[in-house]
Amino acid sequence: MHSHALLRSEPSDARRRQLLAATAGTFAAALLPRAARAAAWPSRPITLVSAQAPGASTDGTARAYADYFTQQLGVPVVVENRPGGVGTIAAAAVARSAPDGYMFLVTLHSQLAQSTVLLKHPPIDPSKDLVPIASISTGVGPMVVKKDLPVNNLKELIELARKRPVTVGNFGIGSGWQLQMTQLAQDTGAQFVIVNYKGTGPMLGDLLGGHIEVGAGSMAGLSGAIQNGGIRPIMVISGQASNMLPGLPSWKDAGFVGPAFQDLVECNMLLGPTGTPAEVVARLAQLATESVTQGARMKAFRKQLGGEDAPLTGEALRSFIERSWPTYQAMTRKIGITAE
Repeated sequence: MHSHALLRSEPSDARRRQLLAATAGTFAAALLPRAARAAAWPSRPITLVSAQAPGASTDGTARAYADYFTQQLGVPVVVENRPGGVGTIAAAAVARSAPDGYMFLVTLHSQLAQSTVLLKHPPIDPSKDLVPIASISTGVGPMVVKKDLPVNNLKELIELARKRPVTVGNFGIGSGWQLQMTQLAQDTGAQFVIVNYKGTGPMLGDLLGGHIEVGAGSMAGLSGAIQNGGIRPIMVISGQASNMLPGLPSWKDAGFVGPAFQDLVECNMLLGPTGTPAEVVARLAQLATESVTQGARMKAFRKQLGGEDAPLTGEALRSFIERSWPTYQAMTRKIGITAE
C-alpha cells in the first residue's frame, strides 16, 4: 500500500512540473517568432510600389530609395509602377499586402489625401490602412507652356485664357497644381480645361506634341525638355526660388495669395501597410533620412529637383499630415473637383 500510494502521488508532482514547463515553452514560443522575424528582416527582395509612371518625381524618388535601401539592407529593392485611380491602385495593393516589411508605397501625398474626397467608393482609407514612414518634397515645380504659345508670363496666360479655352495638363488628379489652376480660373474668369494624366511623363509627351498648352511638374520630369527648348517655364508654382530657374516669379510675386497658392505643399511619401513592425518602420525612416546626404543616386536626383529640405519622419510627419490633408480635402470639396 505504501508503494502504491507513492506511485499515486508522483504523477501529480510530475504533472505540475510538466505544466510549468509547457507554460514556459508556450510563452517562449509566442515570443520567438516575432523576435526571429525582426532579426531576420529582410531575408528576401523588397518592393516599392510607385503610384505614378516613370518620368515623375514619385518614380525617381522610389528608384533613388531603392538604390540606397539595396546597398544598406543587403537584399534587392525593386520598383513597380502602378499608376491610376488617384493613386489608389498602388495604395490599395500595398495596404492589402501582408504587413511583413516587404512591400511599401511611394506616392504623391496630395493624391493619397484626396482619394477619399475624389472617389465615391475609395478602395481604402489611407489614414487607417497605411502607416507613414517618411516624406520628401518634390523640389522646385515650374509652370511650363508649349514653345509656341504666345505668352511670356502668368498675366499674358490669363489674358489668353479669357479669350479662348486653354488646355492644362495635370500630372495627377487631386494635385495641388489642379487645385491652383481651378482656383485661378474662378478668381480671374480664365478658361482652363484640365486634362488629367497618370504622371508627368505622359503629360509631357502631349505637351511636346502640342496636344495641350500648359503643364507643370517637378524638374525631374521637365528639366530636359526645358533645356532643349521644347517647353518654356513662366513661373514657379511650388518650392523655393532656385538658381535652376533664375528670375521666375512665384504665385505671390504674380499677385496671387491664399490657401491654394501658398499652402499646398507637395511631397512624395513612403508608407507601408498598417501593422508593419515598428522596428521596420523605424529602420526605413532612418534610411530615408540618410539617403539625402549619403545616397549617391538620391543626392543627384535631389540636385535635379532643386530640393534642399530634410525628410520628415515620426511625429513631424504625422503633424504634417494632420495639418495638410484636411486643407487639400476642404479645398477639393469647395472647388468641386471629382475624379472622372
